[in-house]
Amino acid sequence: MAEEHESGFYLAPETNVPGNESRFSDIVEAHNTLKDPAKRAQYDIQYKHHLGRGKELSEQARDGKGFERDSIIQLKVLSLLYARRRQDVHNPGIGDEELERLSGCPREHLEFHLWYLKSKGWIARTENGLFAITVEGIDRADSERRRETPAAVKLLDHAQAG
Repeated sequence: MAEEHESGFYLAPETNVPGNESRFSDIVEAHNTLKDPAKRAQYDIQYKHHLGRGKELSEQARDGKGFERDSIIQLKVLSLLYARRRQDVHNPGIGDEELERLSGCPREHLEFHLWYLKSKGWIARTENGLFAITVEGIDRADSERRRETPAAVKLLDHAQAG
């Protein structure tokens, strides 16, 4: 025998099986949202916003230039931290705001690059909370510089041989 739920729906006996109550509640909530004009309008707004973010994400993923720009910013951050470490090996850190200013990268974008560089082990936070390049970061910056400027490396090698 089916029993009536508070929503006005009738529950079939098999829906009383453990685990189905959560699913049923989701369906009831969806039904209530669709039948209430105000809730439906709010849902439609959120759904359109969600679709727009998905479209934007897809466009960014197709844009190969994003990877190039990211690589340039990351190398710039490594280069800045490299130069700071060379200036003062005992005080090698740069703060978040100064790094933002020197790199020309807005804070909301810089956070991604700092996360990436830190996750790779190329930068780290110092004891006083500043960012500093690690040995691995120096090696990475050096290998990127050599890859980008083979002519300059050949000139240096030629000058040292002569």
